[in-house]
Amino acid sequence: MAETKYGKYIITELAPGLKVPDFRTESVERMTHFLWIGDKLIKGSLYMECVWVWKKSDSPGPPPHTHKYNEILGFFGTNPEDIHDLGGDLEIWLEDEKHVVNKSCLIFIPAGMKHCPLRSTRVDRPYIHFALGTEGSY
Repeated sequence: MAETKYGKYIITELAPGLKVPDFRTESVERMTHFLWIGDKLIKGSLYMECVWVWKKSDSPGPPPHTHKYNEILGFFGTNPEDIHDLGGDLEIWLEDEKHVVNKSCLIFIPAGMKHCPLRSTRVDRPYIHFALGTEGSY
């Protein structure tokens, strides 16, 4: 893309040297990070990461944790015949509740809410996952 005044706000690939959280780098055999944005890349930006999930988890995924900011997790199936079909099952814990999801969804996690582990227990077809935080970095 040609350098323009506002072209810097369009992210089309991972930034060189980007350091993703350790729990993400351990899962490269089943998912691919394809976009990430945050305050370190564009001053003032919210944090957001996008991941393509193509294989089920054999590990428990991210450990239970909290954030000082609100977070939204999104999961979107890739079946053009049924956009609500996730194409698999994912398991997520919100506080002490286990939820199994098999539909495209958005999950709101208020600041301070314990969440995770999060893992894909079945993947019949790849799906897209994103995480968005109301702060500039994870």
